[in-house]
Amino acid sequence: MRQKIGSLGAEIKTQATILGGFVAIIWALEIVDVILRGSLDYFGILPRTIVGLRGILFAPFLHVGFAHVAANTVPFLILGWLVMLRGTKDFFAVSIISAFISGAGTWAFGRPAIHIGASGMIFGYLGYLLFRGYFERSIVGITLSIVVGMMYGGLIFGVLPGQVGISWEGHLFGFIGGAIAAKLLTEQKGSSEL
Repeated sequence: MRQKIGSLGAEIKTQATILGGFVAIIWALEIVDVILRGSLDYFGILPRTIVGLRGILFAPFLHVGFAHVAANTVPFLILGWLVMLRGTKDFFAVSIISAFISGAGTWAFGRPAIHIGASGMIFGYLGYLLFRGYFERSIVGITLSIVVGMMYGGLIFGVLPGQVGISWEGHLFGFIGGAIAAKLLTEQKGSSEL
């Protein structure tokens, strides 16, 4: 019993370190960006340009002001932690797949503006959590999908064009990336159980 509690405590500490580390990085980068008067924002995604390709890697770490970072911090922590409940490997896989598909899709199809922010990954987490229950077809997965849908289902409208200055393209492709990650990780777990 003590060993289970100890390993649970270690797992929670690992999760907090990973999530807290990412949040610390995006806040620190925004502080530096403010000092540099927004210079880091130019490392974002500029669709259909060679220089804009670097944004696929850097965009999730960059934001436009403290309000933007704050708006992404809470959903990142909550949805990221819910993904992490499936395992830290799943968290990293979903983060990478979502960020890449969000970035590549935005680069290929986005409006001609600089696109930055962690919201592509956040929408990836949402897509993953909603579709994991569908692909997995387990009570736990379906229940988690329903709970996430009730808590964050309203975010889905963020994938539609609407607000000026919001990269709905990043949201849409991040969501698609999360759904793809759910399918891939479910298939991977299923084949490893055979």
